[in-house]
Amino acid sequence: MQEVAAYLLLKIAGKDASAAEITSVLEAGGASADADSIANLLADLEGKDVNEILKDGAEKLKDAAAEEVVEEKEEEKEEEMDLGGGMDMFGGDEAGDGNY
Repeated sequence: MQEVAAYLLLKIAGKDASAAEITSVLEAGGASADADSIANLLADLEGKDVNEILKDGAEKLKDAAAEEVVEEKEEEKEEEMDLGGGMDMFGGDEAGDGNY
């Protein structure tokens, strides 16, 4: 994840975000650079627009959050369901005329 953060910082700064630049950013921040992770990241991002990747990721997060809200509302409805069967806390029809 730190490799991604360094990559994004470099892109924001208008840099190419090469492996050497990512390594420099990580080491300047006190982290150790993993050459394999950096190589994998650069291979995965080759030819892709970072802004489009971030936009797509934000849409996925928004969709996931919306699904979670729908699931929570469905759970609330299930909890509010009337179970019937005389399950009245105060005895309902079984308690007499209700004049206490």
